[in-house]
Amino acid sequence: MKERYTSLYLVPTPIGNLKDITLRALEVLRRVNVILAEDTRTTGKLLKHYDIITKQKSYHIHNEHKQVDALVERMKNGEQLALVSDAGTPGISDPGFLLVRAARDAELEIECLPGATAFVPALVKSGLPTDRFVFEGFLPTKKGRKTKLEKLAKEERTIVLYESPHRLKKALHQIVEFIGGDRIISVSRELSKIFEETKTGRADEVCEYFDHRDIKGEFVIVIEGNDQMK
Repeated sequence: MKERYTSLYLVPTPIGNLKDITLRALEVLRRVNVILAEDTRTTGKLLKHYDIITKQKSYHIHNEHKQVDALVERMKNGEQLALVSDAGTPGISDPGFLLVRAARDAELEIECLPGATAFVPALVKSGLPTDRFVFEGFLPTKKGRKTKLEKLAKEERTIVLYESPHRLKKALHQIVEFIGGDRIISVSRELSKIFEETKTGRADEVCEYFDHRDIKGEFVIVIEGNDQMK
């Protein structure tokens, strides 16, 4: 039986604590020809911590369209590539989809290693139902934001969102306005880091809590589904 030859590895990296990486992930990062990194400076710190000297290549949302064809050709010629994002699993609200699709269409072997993803611990520790949930990633920054929130107000499953620090307060106020101040939400930040924090309660109460605090770190917002209020 012919041994399976993987061309593209999707490698999750720690979302905060550098110890949250698997032994297999480290082995892959040492073995591949090139590591495709969202930010080579960020990934460089991880590689330096584990004495990994594999060459990096910048691959991010602003250049991925231009690089996909060339990267597929490299894999066709026998190179093994590892794709990483700044934190967590690549392709989850991060670059990755285009390259994975192109590699699949080229009938190249792809492996996604298990590992860190920010929304999973935030969802589990929220105390809201986890048997059925919908992951929406980041809300639209401008056009379509109100429409999306109004649609989510009717969603019966637990809702999971990502939000950046400079838009968190706006997002919380809009959740109160369009989804409801009495809806239970849970907001987590700095997961796995020293200043990890989760605030859970009525949306209006959580909104007021963060209104009086400096906003730092990346956030995961978990929202009670519509039918869960019954």
